Amino acid sequence: MEIHNKRKYLSFLKFKRNFQKYGLGKVRSYELVLHWLKNRLNRNQFLILSGILVGCTAGLAGVLLKALVHYIHYFIVTKVHFEYQILFYIVFPFLGIVLTTLIVLTVFKGQDRKGIGAILYEIAQNSSIVSGVKMYSQIIQSAITVGLGGSAGLESPIAVSGAAIGSNYAQTYKLDYKERTLLLAAGATAGIASAFNAPVAGIMFAFEILLTGVVFSDFIPLVVAAVCGSLLSRILLQEEVLFRFYARESFNYHNIPYYLVLGLIAGLYARYFVLISQKVEHFIKRLHLSRMRIAMLGGAALSILCLLLPPLFGEGYNVIKAFADGNAQVIIHNSFFRYFKIDEWSLILFLALICLLKVFATSITIYSGGNGGNFAPSLFAGGTLGFLFAIICKQIGFTEVPVSNLVLVGMAGVMSGVMYAPLTAIFLIAESSMGFDLFIPLMIVSVMSYLIARWFSVVPPDFRTLAAEGKIFTHEHDRNLLSTLHTKDLIDRDSQIINSESTVTDLQEMIKHGKKNIFAVLDARRHLKGILTLDDIRPLLFNTDMGGTGTVQQLMKPPIAIVHPTQALPEVIKLFDDTGVWHLPVVNDNDEFIGFISKSTILTSYRQLLKEYSA
Repeated sequence: MEIHNKRKYLSFLKFKRNFQKYGLGKVRSYELVLHWLKNRLNRNQFLILSGILVGCTAGLAGVLLKALVHYIHYFIVTKVHFEYQILFYIVFPFLGIVLTTLIVLTVFKGQDRKGIGAILYEIAQNSSIVSGVKMYSQIIQSAITVGLGGSAGLESPIAVSGAAIGSNYAQTYKLDYKERTLLLAAGATAGIASAFNAPVAGIMFAFEILLTGVVFSDFIPLVVAAVCGSLLSRILLQEEVLFRFYARESFNYHNIPYYLVLGLIAGLYARYFVLISQKVEHFIKRLHLSRMRIAMLGGAALSILCLLLPPLFGEGYNVIKAFADGNAQVIIHNSFFRYFKIDEWSLILFLALICLLKVFATSITIYSGGNGGNFAPSLFAGGTLGFLFAIICKQIGFTEVPVSNLVLVGMAGVMSGVMYAPLTAIFLIAESSMGFDLFIPLMIVSVMSYLIARWFSVVPPDFRTLAAEGKIFTHEHDRNLLSTLHTKDLIDRDSQIINSESTVTDLQEMIKHGKKNIFAVLDARRHLKGILTLDDIRPLLFNTDMGGTGTVQQLMKPPIAIVHPTQALPEVIKLFDDTGVWHLPVVNDNDEFIGFISKSTILTSYRQLLKEYSA
């Protein structure tokens, strides 16, 4: 045994000397150990080890952020008298957005791509290579935004940070694209699992949102990463910080009508949430003000909303827990409604205002310069909607209304419709409430909401901008792979060109010494005038009547279609399908000829990518 251990140690020392000898530079001790293990372990073993390490790191990042923001809110909401809270509601949300924008502009050089869309962009357009800055930039920005009262969620920034951790780990140890994407997803999975203490929901999030259309045979790293993130959350966070609900009722099939109606309402409300969010985003973009002025304007608007309706302050999970416990009076007591006589209809008005204005508060927070996501807002809005529906049912005269259950399934319903992630929502609420007997109502409400949302739009909101730009496709595996290829990289820039004033004799000489069967006909300024193929000119090659007198301009044909190097590859493929040709000319913005792109080059590149991805 002692000899065996000595041999391992000597093997490690030899690896260390070779590692430093070949110019790989100084590395930290733990990195050296991992490089050595990578060479000693087989692929699957190293990926499992990587999933554990990435999961623990991303989980710790999520725990740190959740704990920090929770204790800030706990101090403001429970330890400060309402009169002082008013001052905080006026000042803190404003400062949160302004300070976040200031940090983005000065420290992070204006780079503020955020939310789940940031991860999708890196997967589709950057070969799953995420900047190392995102490992901490998202945490800093969201801690300031949400900690000071921004009406957004921490889960999306946590997922982005976890994805950056996984991607950079994979880059450090020279893993390929497939493994890099897997560990990127593992980091995001661990972040979500730690934020909600829900490992299965974290895995569903990865497969349902990040890896749509991508089939992985190696999913064990996702599982171990989710378990690590969830365990760290359970061990390190105190009970009041955890996303957990204890007040619920047993499922009774007699209550199915309640869930059917709530599913319909949740789907329509989710559509309202998405539409208002898009309109606020477009309105802010049309302001044409500096980013700092937009931040100040958005911060002021958010402060007013939080002042009038304090439940809009921050994530709002404590508010939802109070609703699930049937304790709405505590929430009302910490608002201006405390000065009015509160009856059931006043409570209904209070809840309706929260539902209607939550999306405004969230959109203003995110698009005016803050950092956060729609996870928490959709859950908050869904829980409030479920509680509002329960109160209305009671007021109408229905008895034995399952209030707690309606709050829980309402959260899942709105999240399904806003995030287009029904499985994530179902397992998230089931795990967080230990309500596995609620699977039937959770599935009813979540699926109904999801189908209604997709009836209005098949493209999820987080995908919308990228899909509109042709940078990502959300359903077909082929298109997801094609979006990783770029038109500019597939252009044949060594194409045969000929001047439009050249003679047929010149063309014959070029054909004699050339190796290609297509020619670009250009003028003196390199502008494309037409194209020639051997099939077009073969009948005329040996026509002596045209020799010396005819010109290329007489033979050329106008191009059926023209490609620009910035066009998305799926658009180029559609042009090939529409025209039926195998080569298309590519020109720049000044109409100068660049080269040809061929369908065979695209197919070859795609097959190679498919081979690498399936290896």
